[in-house]
Amino acid sequence: MNASRALLVTDMQRGFLEDGYPLFCGEEARRIIPFVSRLVKQELGQGTPVFFSADAHAPDDREFKIFPPHCIQGTTEAEIIPELAIYLPRSTLIATSSYSAFFDTVLHERLQEAGIQKLIVCGVCTDICVMHTVADAYYRGYDIEVRGDCVASFDSDAHAFALHHMEHVFGARITGGEER
Repeated sequence: MNASRALLVTDMQRGFLEDGYPLFCGEEARRIIPFVSRLVKQELGQGTPVFFSADAHAPDDREFKIFPPHCIQGTTEAEIIPELAIYLPRSTLIATSSYSAFFDTVLHERLQEAGIQKLIVCGVCTDICVMHTVADAYYRGYDIEVRGDCVASFDSDAHAFALHHMEHVFGARITGGEER
């Protein structure tokens, strides 16, 4: 078992990765699905704890003043995409209502209980939930790796900024980008 590290899969939900939803991140984001799937399968095979964070907003969430209503708890849009949902029985699902998977959730507590020191982060959106989660992981003292081949956003400039920012401000190691 690889208990010193954990994998966090951020917001790989239908609302962000399936066309027709208001915050669909586009085909560039869909391209990371096989890479994320391979990473999850590999880490589970090595005994690494895997966590999925997923937006689960209330219908009147204040985030809807900035973004259109999305991933409302209990809706199909809030579900993990089918390509990754197959891993949920062997993973931990963390429902979120903010940009950071740490804010007002049990994530830090679960990681501490498991003795996690290093967090590998992937998912969408690089410049929003991934970056804010990485910031909170940094503040909590985790070593951080962001898989460059397993993150995406609907804004390519913001995606590039976020990778640079996470590396140079939060000390995250960016790996895997050459595989895309």
